[in-house]
Amino acid sequence: MPQQHSKESKLGLISGESLTEIDRWIAKYPPERRQSAVMPALRIVQDQNGGWLTTELMDAVAEYLQMESIAVYEVATFYSMYEHKPVGRHKISVCTNISCMLCGSEEIVKHLQNRLGIKMGQTTVDGRITLKEVECLGACVEAPMFQIGTSYYGNLTTEKVDAILDSLD
Repeated sequence: MPQQHSKESKLGLISGESLTEIDRWIAKYPPERRQSAVMPALRIVQDQNGGWLTTELMDAVAEYLQMESIAVYEVATFYSMYEHKPVGRHKISVCTNISCMLCGSEEIVKHLQNRLGIKMGQTTVDGRITLKEVECLGACVEAPMFQIGTSYYGNLTTEKVDAILDSLD
């Protein structure tokens, strides 16, 4: 087993339900490649923890997948879908890459910031919404667009944004 930062097991931080879901991902790879399940494992424990990862949860993932903690940290800090501080109930990931920018994402960002009273990377005072700028969501044909949870919203206008925000709980 790889060396961990602490001899104390962190596996108790991952719920049984989450471990079962991680196991389904591990089963998709050859036994000697269980580390290949690191991305879904991080998503699963992030969801379990209300939308963000702690160092201890990343250590638990490393322990469960039998890999070095640093390798898990590298994945968790490289990809924008992983959060390292608490986020709102709804995380709005706004694409600002070239296609969305050319189709008006700057106006959408300004509108969101004005309507919500926060800047990118911030969460509303009530903890309801976090705004996050992302490089690309892979839906250029619907630019400008954003993602809330697992739902994509495209061809955005300020009116459409208002309707979407009004529909959130």
